[in-house]
Order: sequence, then structure tokens, then C-alpha cells
Amino acid sequence: MVGLFAPKASRRTTQTLATKFRHLGALGLFFLAILDSSPIPTFGGPDILTAVLAARHREPWYEYAIVATAGSVIGAYLTFRLARKAGAAYLDNKFKNGKVSAILKLFEKRSVGALFASTAIPFPFPTSMLFAAAGVSNQRTGKFLTIVALGRGARYSAIAIVADLYGRRFIRGLSHPTQHWGWLVVFTVLIVALIVGGILANRQLVTASPE
Repeated sequence: MVGLFAPKASRRTTQTLATKFRHLGALGLFFLAILDSSPIPTFGGPDILTAVLAARHREPWYEYAIVATAGSVIGAYLTFRLARKAGAAYLDNKFKNGKVSAILKLFEKRSVGALFASTAIPFPFPTSMLFAAAGVSNQRTGKFLTIVALGRGARYSAIAIVADLYGRRFIRGLSHPTQHWGWLVVFTVLIVALIVGGILANRQLVTASPE
């Protein structure tokens, strides 16, 4: 879904990646989701491929949501572990220095909310930056994986359900968002709901932590 906010050249790259992995079905979706959680950008490739596969109705929609979530969690864990072993040098090497400091500051203040929102919402920046930031910080592995699984699970489930119900119209909306404003309104509402949910979850955890 990051492809919604990307320029035309990036959207073409997204469609090319999705086309290459589409022939592998769920297996291709699994590996593309792993790649998407690494510093290598796929411009929302798993979102597009999840929608395409779910719209075909060859398998139940939830199978594609589970496969995409599993691949994304594995990729996130690999990025998390690499960053934890390499330290801040990994962030400086893989991402722009200006962005690194900003991401680290954001993560220190709102670690749970920022991580959940970035996994559930198609922000126009690599989510792997936050995965790496979590690795460099003192974020517990179990907590990190739980947040990523919940965020990605919600995201891919929503995509698969809508694609299963509306098929090609939904895929066209992902590929050409400016021509389908109705879909943009729906996703805006979903994004706001997810942001609010992430903030509330973060507040509850912060309140409960002193106890």
C-alpha cells in the first residue's frame, strides 16, 4: 500500500514485483513479505499481491493474510536481530542519517504506538527503519514480534477481505488511487482508526508498566 503514496515510477516497480511473485502464489507472497520488511524497498508489493491473490478466490482470503503476516514477521525479526547485533552503525549504514535520528527520537517517545501504526498503516517510508530502531533500543523481542504480528495481521486481513468481496475494483483502486477517491476515503477512515487504536494501546501499556 505504500505504493499509493509513491510516484508513478515506484508504482510501476511495485506492479512488476507483484507480477513476478504472483506466479508462485502463496509462496511468492511469503517471500515478498519477508523482503518487504528488510531495508530493500518493495513499495507495498505484499499489499498488491495479497489483494490480487485474494481476488482470485482460489484459496480462502485468510490464508493469504496469514502467509503475508508470517513472512512480514520473519523479515521484521531478521532486521531486528541484525540491528541489535550491529548497533547504531547498522542504522547509519542502511538509512539516511537525518532520518535515523528522527526515527530514534520518535521510537523513544512512542515505541508501541509508532511500531504498531507503521506496520498497520501504509506510511510513505520504510517500516524497516522502525524495525531496526527497535533492535538498537531495549525493545523486548517477544513484545516486538507481538506488535508486528498484530499490526501486519490487521493490515493484510483488511486488504484480503476487501479484495475477496470486491475483487478487481479494489485492485484497480490500489493501482490507480487518484481515479478511485471512494477507496481513498475508506482507507483514510481505516488509517485514522488504526492510529487511534495504536495510541490507546500505547497509553494502556505505559500506564500499566509502573505496576
